[in-house]
Amino acid sequence: MVGLLLILLLVWAILYTLLRVEVAPGGDLFKLIVLVLVAYVSGGVVARLRLPPLLGMLIAGIVLRTCGFFKVQGVYLDIIIKLRETALTVILIKAGLGLDAPALLKLSLVVLRLAFLPCIGEAVAAAFVSYYLLDYPWLWGLLLGFMLSAVSPAVVVPVLLSLQERGYGESKGISTLVIAASSLDDIVAISVFGVFMGMIFSKGDLTQQILQGPIEMLIGLAFGVFWGIVASFIPHRSDNYVTAKRSVMIGAGGLCAVLGSELIHYSGAGPLACIVASFIACLSWKLQGWSSAHNPVADVFSVVWQILQPMLFGLIGAEIDLTILELHTVALGLLVIFGALVFRIIVCCTVLLGSKLNWKEILFVNLAWLPKATVQAALGPEALDQVRIQDEPNPLDMKRGAQILTIAVLSILLTAPIGSIGISVTGPLLLSNEPSKEKEKTVAVNETSMHMSEGTEHSNAKESGVGTSV
Repeated sequence: MVGLLLILLLVWAILYTLLRVEVAPGGDLFKLIVLVLVAYVSGGVVARLRLPPLLGMLIAGIVLRTCGFFKVQGVYLDIIIKLRETALTVILIKAGLGLDAPALLKLSLVVLRLAFLPCIGEAVAAAFVSYYLLDYPWLWGLLLGFMLSAVSPAVVVPVLLSLQERGYGESKGISTLVIAASSLDDIVAISVFGVFMGMIFSKGDLTQQILQGPIEMLIGLAFGVFWGIVASFIPHRSDNYVTAKRSVMIGAGGLCAVLGSELIHYSGAGPLACIVASFIACLSWKLQGWSSAHNPVADVFSVVWQILQPMLFGLIGAEIDLTILELHTVALGLLVIFGALVFRIIVCCTVLLGSKLNWKEILFVNLAWLPKATVQAALGPEALDQVRIQDEPNPLDMKRGAQILTIAVLSILLTAPIGSIGISVTGPLLLSNEPSKEKEKTVAVNETSMHMSEGTEHSNAKESGVGTSV
């Protein structure tokens, strides 16, 4: 800890010699550094309470903004936007690298329905509620809906793996079911969100707005496939620095796709290209010798995410000033969140009725399907950022962008702790603790092999004894 503090002090000293006023107390860069450090510490404190660290990071940002400490201006507003775009790129790459093609081919119809239908149902429900309560146009409502509809693997996966290790739900593969579906759920939400972003902020006529979505999907798929193939073979797998170079290829290519798509006014193409490129490259790397258990590039981006996480969530929280937050917006935002979640639960239960799960297991899957976090933090500010960079921002769009960001933060603060605690507490109560058939077969085979081995040893010992006596 002392060493880390000394390193931070040295970094600050070097920055001070270069920038002086900006990193001195009161400077905007100094405020940004303090925000990230406080968010990091707050995340660690909340993690000790067995809650998602992102909650502490969000709260740290909200507190520093509300008390008046963190308020930057000028070029730092653009820097913050680019930092959030970078964090979004890392999330997209992690999603693409995390997809397992063989597993996807083996997915049952139940998993596919669970990945698509509740996500779409929640988005449509949020659009309806926001249309009547917030007076949103349908495109803005669907934008809000798909931002809200993504499930957070960052909250769900660690708790589910913990239950799986203890044998809960293992007989029916419930953890695998939810984890696999959550990855696809995120990709659907992120991709469709990007399409609606492009449609809303396109500057063409009605025909251009209608064609915007399909064009973005084609551009995203085309560039994603192209760059995925390029990153598959460059650098060569025998290169001494293959992991570092592959990480740079995927990371830099993904960031260029996300930022470049905004530059050409097809912002929805970037996120889709980022996911497709990382998925295709990862699939090719596995064919060249890597595996799901051994993917150094995925490990690199996990480390990068640990660095960017406090920055992202701290900056998201710092967008919320409680002193000027309208209670009207909070109340209506909560109604939108609850209304969309109720419809999601109905769709989720309907999807699972034809499966082999009993009502307790269906209830557990719905609880595991609640938490919102990473995707909402990444996508929540996107609409507001798009409005801010326009030459003449529309005040109504600015208000909607701020409302979407507020609702995103509310959804995280509300559902992340409820989902995390709910999964941990109800898992042992709602799930059976029985080994899977595959595990039973493995145990039986191991026991048979052990008995055969013991029999052989006993027989060898007996023969040895007979030989000695003779």
